[in-house]
This record gives sequence, C-alpha cells and structure tokens, in this order.
Amino acid sequence: MLAWFKDLTAKERSTMLACFGGWSLDAFDVQMYSFVIPTVIGLWSLSKGEAGLIGTVTLLISSFGGWFSGTLADRFGRVKMLQITILWYSIFTFLCAFAQNFDQLFILRALHGFGFGGEWAAGAVLMGEVIRDKYRGRAVGLVQTGWAVGWGASALVYTAVYWLLPEALAWRVLFGIGLVPAVFVIWVRRHIGESEVYQTHRRTQEPVGLSHLFSAFRGPHLATTVKVSLMVAGAQGSGYALGIWMPAYLRMVRHLSSTSTGGFLLVQILGALLGFLLGSYLADAIGRKQTFMWSAILSFVAILLYMFVPMGNTALLFAGVPLYIVFLMKFPPMGPFMTELFPTELRGNAQGFCYNSGRAIGSFFPTLVGYLSQSMGLGTAIAVCSAVASGVMILMLLLLPETRGRSVSGNEIAAPAD
Repeated sequence: MLAWFKDLTAKERSTMLACFGGWSLDAFDVQMYSFVIPTVIGLWSLSKGEAGLIGTVTLLISSFGGWFSGTLADRFGRVKMLQITILWYSIFTFLCAFAQNFDQLFILRALHGFGFGGEWAAGAVLMGEVIRDKYRGRAVGLVQTGWAVGWGASALVYTAVYWLLPEALAWRVLFGIGLVPAVFVIWVRRHIGESEVYQTHRRTQEPVGLSHLFSAFRGPHLATTVKVSLMVAGAQGSGYALGIWMPAYLRMVRHLSSTSTGGFLLVQILGALLGFLLGSYLADAIGRKQTFMWSAILSFVAILLYMFVPMGNTALLFAGVPLYIVFLMKFPPMGPFMTELFPTELRGNAQGFCYNSGRAIGSFFPTLVGYLSQSMGLGTAIAVCSAVASGVMILMLLLLPETRGRSVSGNEIAAPAD
C-alpha cells in the first residue's frame, strides 16, 4: 500500500510532510476543547447546550476562515496562507488558557476557528496541485491521517496533564500547550515552495480581486458548489456529533475517570488512523464517490449499534475501533475530490468554501446534541444526530459525479477516466 511513496519526487514528499504536520497540529489544537468540556461544565456551571455552543462557534467561524483563506490562497499563494493560518490558530488556542468565563472562551474559540478552517483550505489545495494525478488520492489521504496523529497526541497530553495536575488547573495548561504548532511555521518557510500549477496560472492571469470571493457561485459552478457543501455538511455533522461529545459521553454516561477516558480515546483514535489509511487506499482503488458512499452507509449503521446495543465497557472499548474506521474513511478523498471538481483559477476559493461551509452547517450538530440530550439522554442524542447527518451525505452523493483520474494540470479539467 505504501510502495508508491518511493516514486514521489522530493518536492512531493516535502509538501506532504508540511501538510501532514499542519493537519496533525490542527487536530492537536482543535480537539483539546472536547477533552475539557466536562471540566468547564463543572467549573462554570454550564449547561450541555452552552458547552456544545462553544464547539459549534469554533466550527462555524472556521467556515469563514476557510472561505477567506482559500480566496487569499488564489491571490497570494497556498504556502503563505498555510503559514499564516497555522500561526493564527496556535496563538488563539494558547489564549484560551486565560479565559475566565463562558463569554471569553466563546470568543477565543471563535477566533481560533478562523485559522483552523483556513489551514485545511490552503493545505488541501497545495497538496492537490503538487501531487501527480496517479497518486493524488492516496497521498492526500495519507496526509489526512495526520488528524488521527494530532488527535492521539492531544489525548496523550490530556491524559498526562490531568494525571499530574488538579483539574481546575489542568485544562488551562492543556490549552497553553496549544502554542507549540507555531514553531512548525519556521520549517514550512524554509522548505516548502509553491505548486507549479499555481505559479503557471499566476504568470498568465491577472491577480484576483475582491469579487473572486464569490467565484464559486458563478455559472456552471453554482450547482456543484451547493451539492458538495451539503455532502461535506453531512460528513462533518456526523463526525462532530460523535467526536466532540465522545469524551463527555464516556465520563458522564459511562462514568469513566479522566485517565480511563484518555485510554478509551486512544483505542478509538487507532480506529480513526486505520480509517484514514483505508480511505486513502480506497480513494484510488474504487474511486472517491464509492469510498464516500460506503463510509456514509456504514457510519449510519455503526453509530446506532454503538449507542443502542447493550454492552459493557470492555466491549465498548473494542467496538470503538470499527466505529471510527467507518466514520473516518470518508475524509481522505475530500481533498482530491474537490481539487478535481474545480478549475485552477477558482480552486482555492471553491474548495475552501465547500469544505468549510459544510463544516459550518455540520457545526450545529454538536449544539443540537447538547440540547436534545437534556430530554432524551446523551447517547441517544449523539446517535440520532449522527445518523441524520450521514443520511444527508448519502442523498447528496447520489447527485455528484466520480472524479478519479481527472487532471489538474491546467485551467480546464479533463474528463474522468472510465
């Protein structure tokens, strides 16, 4: 499965490493809030709905961050925006450590979201343009395994910090560590160059202006933009309903300690890593659309089984592996799929908007889980919201084409291979 890696050029490998690092550190920072939800609920007497709202605002604002970052990446370059967004989300994660109440944490997590969304938009487009057609699916997919690596690192740090320090201090230290990704920007500045596709386009086209912000809504691109955005919304909504509330479910419903919760999450993250790797392989083997569809259908079934079939904690621990495999295998094809759907002149804008507007719509599911859990229980609310979101994804996929085999070497995209 990894023999193809040896065939990559030095530039392809270094670009993969940069985007892998950016995506890992992105997950490291953004997942921290899911670990501290029970703590801030207890310290500030928040409702589950209010706690979910903080998670939602991060994701909602990330949609604007991705949209603007993608647009600016079309004007100023993919690498420059990658650096700026990593620095941005690192600083605001660090500042969350000093929040004194709900309002302050709400604002800081919202500002964090602006950089969080922007990093994916810049990095995914850069990867899609640098990696050749033959390996694009598995290469971009392999980079997205960085999310599991960053998530796992965050879980390890959470477990260690909560074991060493009292809970009232530990959550602040956890956010403070979120400044670490800023150091990675130095390496990116020294080792990563722009894609040749982007450089060629800039030499032959005028720089984009403010109106470029709405280029994905013009002419034949509008219908594709809407359908892809809703497809992503289903994928993200199902994942957020599960991922953001899972630590709280384990602690508040299954009554695990903070260290036991960390252990559970590490096993689930192993499933996520396997899901990313499987999705990376399937994206090229059976196509982007088929990978999406199988993941969405299996996610719909798996979350209902996980939450409603009676099982002890040991069985629940191992059940998390297949659950996260099917949930996460849908994400590796996202970058290649959108890169191949849109032409070079608006790729950053369109890709940034579609992925992050989908993230914005999906961001309401954690809040919905929080409010519904007050009447139907947290596990039931997670299952219902996640299953509904997977259903939305399935419906949109029926309206979208396969893109495996399409070229991105010019402004016009070639027809897909049979």
